[in-house]
Amino acid sequence: MSQRTKWGVAGILVLLLAAVVALGAAKRGKKAIEVRLEKVQARDLVASVTASGQVQPRLKVDIASDVAGRIVRLAVKEGDMVKKGQFLLQIDPSTYQAEVQRAQALVASSRADLARAQANLQQSQSALRRSEEIRKSNPTLVSDEQMEQLRTAVQVNLALVNAAQHNVDQNEAALRTAESNLAKTTIVAPLSGKVTRLNVEQGETAVPGTFNKDAALLLTISDMDTLETKVKVDETDVARISVGDSAVVEIDAFPDTTFVGRVVEIANSSLQNPSAAAANTSGDQAVDYEVKVRLLNPPPDTRPDFSATAKIITDTRTHVLSIPIIALTVREHQASPSTDSAQLALGGRKPVKEVGKKDVEGVFVVGKDNRVTFRPVKIGIAGEEYFEVLSGLQAGETIVAGSYQAIRELKEGALVREVKTDSSKTRKEAGA
Repeated sequence: MSQRTKWGVAGILVLLLAAVVALGAAKRGKKAIEVRLEKVQARDLVASVTASGQVQPRLKVDIASDVAGRIVRLAVKEGDMVKKGQFLLQIDPSTYQAEVQRAQALVASSRADLARAQANLQQSQSALRRSEEIRKSNPTLVSDEQMEQLRTAVQVNLALVNAAQHNVDQNEAALRTAESNLAKTTIVAPLSGKVTRLNVEQGETAVPGTFNKDAALLLTISDMDTLETKVKVDETDVARISVGDSAVVEIDAFPDTTFVGRVVEIANSSLQNPSAAAANTSGDQAVDYEVKVRLLNPPPDTRPDFSATAKIITDTRTHVLSIPIIALTVREHQASPSTDSAQLALGGRKPVKEVGKKDVEGVFVVGKDNRVTFRPVKIGIAGEEYFEVLSGLQAGETIVAGSYQAIRELKEGALVREVKTDSSKTRKEAGA
């Protein structure tokens, strides 16, 4: 074979190879993107807020001692049910009984002083009346000086009576205080309920809780008939909750059961965590609000501080158009064609996205040619897996519903083809 022939064959091979590469590139450029598709259709949606917290009785009383002393009798143990007014414990009353007896003696003594002062006053008043009668019959028998002395004696005795009366009042008040302290050595139940905490044993010393409430706490009685779940709700969700909203509560101690609840109180001030606030000086710490959900069917074996999760129903929709949550994406705002033409006619450059301009939420709608078009939509409430569609779509239209990565990378006019995937994987991805 001649040299010229060889070069011709080589050139043909090169051209064929280039054609194959170009054809492969063209095929790759037209390769459809694998996505999940879903029809726009009507569904029933439930919007909810999920928050965690602890189960607490609606009413509980921490009982502390108002007087100091050794506990000489303890009549209850933790877990006991008690009735209002039932005896709980006795603090050694001997010291306070002595105080009562001393106060009683002081009252008796002061009353005797009052009686003596009153007798002296009556005597001086009688002497003054007799002298006034004698002076009327014979003025020379009683001098002016004597009359003045008698009047002074009456005034002095009257002042002594008043002082003695005040002394009686003071001692009687001291007696009431001593009797009150003595009564406080006997502690009874202020309400009916269960003893959910017992911090002392017989023989220990009870101390008043003036400066240390925790050290003074003797026991806690809780009304377990009415239970509430106190949950922490983020500031972005609390505005959607209203008093009276229904809730489904799951208690960790009862994993296979759900309980019905209702929102009864929403805090007006956020929960403060001084240590976290001090550590985070940037001002971006989480802000939570306490929401109380009352359990309408509490289990009998519930105990305070059980961990619980409440799903609060904030809104519902019946038979409304909806799209999968994962289908909603955001694209840059595009100026209208008329705006583009006007600016180009004036010699301006093609408009670009302005800094800070709001992006548009929407979905990719699949046409008959399997090419996608981004369409803005307005959404309403969010269910667990679907958004309510207020405008922008019609029932029966096909949209791209996954995967997340595919939707994020889709471009206007891209060619797509449907790929079947496991529905559980779809739901998991949507939740993420």
